[in-house]
Amino acid sequence: MKLFGRSSASSLKVIVVGAGEVGFHISQRLAMEHKQVVVIDKNPDALRRISENLDVQTLLGSGSSPMILDQAGISDADILLAVTDSDETNIIACIFANILSPKTLKLARIRNEEYTLYREALSNDTVNIGMVINPEVEVVKTIDRLLSLPGAVESSDFANGKIKMVGVRVEQGEMIGTPMTHVREKVSGMSLIIGAIVREERLIIPQGNDVIKKDDLVYFACERKDVEKMLHIFGCISAPIKSILIVGGGNIGLRLASFFERKGYHTKLVERDPERCVYLSEKLDTTLVLQGDGTDRDMLEEENVRDMDVVVSLTGDEETNILSCLLAKSLGARKAITRVNKFAYLPLVRAIGIEHSVSTRLSAINSILQYVRRGKVISSVSIKGEEAEAMEAIAQENSEIVGKPLRLLDFPKGALILCVIRGDEVLIPTGDTVINPQDRIVILSTRQTVSKVEQALMVKLEYY
Repeated sequence: MKLFGRSSASSLKVIVVGAGEVGFHISQRLAMEHKQVVVIDKNPDALRRISENLDVQTLLGSGSSPMILDQAGISDADILLAVTDSDETNIIACIFANILSPKTLKLARIRNEEYTLYREALSNDTVNIGMVINPEVEVVKTIDRLLSLPGAVESSDFANGKIKMVGVRVEQGEMIGTPMTHVREKVSGMSLIIGAIVREERLIIPQGNDVIKKDDLVYFACERKDVEKMLHIFGCISAPIKSILIVGGGNIGLRLASFFERKGYHTKLVERDPERCVYLSEKLDTTLVLQGDGTDRDMLEEENVRDMDVVVSLTGDEETNILSCLLAKSLGARKAITRVNKFAYLPLVRAIGIEHSVSTRLSAINSILQYVRRGKVISSVSIKGEEAEAMEAIAQENSEIVGKPLRLLDFPKGALILCVIRGDEVLIPTGDTVINPQDRIVILSTRQTVSKVEQALMVKLEYY
């Protein structure tokens, strides 16, 4: 007997297998957007946390059990998210979900490279996993984007890399004191739009009378070819990256060191475990592997951390990561990037002076979001933790946003169309811009208005 069914014809139903940090936060996002969510987990304490804090349904049991999946209502679920810490549980859950409901889109969090090497097999008719999410790979991509723009705090790509959305801390430069109405005068000849400002931990979707202030974190969108000039205008001038110290030789540390070798960076890697150091030395070519503690001041000084362009701390322990980054910066390292697992730590990390942080869990959520969005959303990324979301979508012929000037659209307050990509042309929109069918659009939205943005993107016949 099924316990849960679809609440309404237009309600997106999502079954989440796993009530850990990723399961909790993706369920929280979906519940805020009034989607129907069922969370499955074997741990009653994890489910209690879910039920006490979120307006979702919970089911005690294993998500790899066909009986439990059937009780959760898999037959009429739109999406299954298998996001437990066990790759095997996630794969088995998708196999049984495919047997019971082939039409349900299945996404699985899988970290073991032995599995991810067989993506084609995982996507065949037997397993039919629509997307394999490897957070470790996404973290490496995030770090690469940060290092490719040394002056930026955050960086995301849209439209196959044609558009960059960049977050910069404005500490100097000619943009300080500039009202939104005069921003384009400062960047004559280039396309730029400011999508959000974070001031004293408060997110602002700017209006015409808003002014850029010192220490603001400003998110702007522009064409890739103009990024370096924009960083200069915002006063973000930084030398290129050459030398890097990685603290932590786990899976992510190894993956990142291999990537840096291919990029030609001079890389050192610090790992506590002597046996792991031997393994790392066998797997890496030019990286210097050091056995030691990333929070050992004497060791860092001996390895000339003061001359390092970047220190990246990627151990599984937040406290170690934060301490090693703070120590490295105090000793003279130019930039520090820390891995943070607990979402509650993200604002604290910024407050104590570490501007750059990465999270495997946030990377997993970003990978998932584009698949749970209504309308033709093809990519999505959270900014400022999870307070806002930038999404790239394809405008559909019968959607609300097509065919009339933007100033006449009933577009939700708290959302902004950053740019329109039409063929090879990139348009920074004005009130007179008209979106055509099949245009790519990049939208920034606060999390409170995401569901309204989804409605605007959907074909009118899809909802009632």
